Amino acid sequence: MGRHNFKKLKIWQEGMKLVSENFKLTKTYPDFERFNLISQMNRCAVSIPSNISEGSSKSTNRHFIIYLENSLGSAFEWETQLIVSHNENYLDKEKFEELENKILQIQKMIASFIDNLGNQSLDSRI
Repeated sequence: MGRHNFKKLKIWQEGMKLVSENFKLTKTYPDFERFNLISQMNRCAVSIPSNISEGSSKSTNRHFIIYLENSLGSAFEWETQLIVSHNENYLDKEKFEELENKILQIQKMIASFIDNLGNQSLDSRI
């Protein structure tokens, strides 16, 4: 199996949309957060589609899954940082719920993709 065109993957496309949303959001944060929460959220958001694209270059689904799991981990990390942001009143409840729904959707999509790749790997060994 292996070698996917990452730009065609819905999980990569949704990850890229989240990166844009994230940058719009963190531009509104207080300046003192620039090297703290802003930096962390920006790196984390970018990590989601970056791991998908890097993993897509791997020659086996098993190796791709490792990168997808890293991407999923970054998605969970970003969700936590979003919660911290909301707790610190850096965004209102409506924006928080909108972004939380997006990240939960991305998490489900990545997890599903991992499961499907894992099943393909199992099927090819039978």
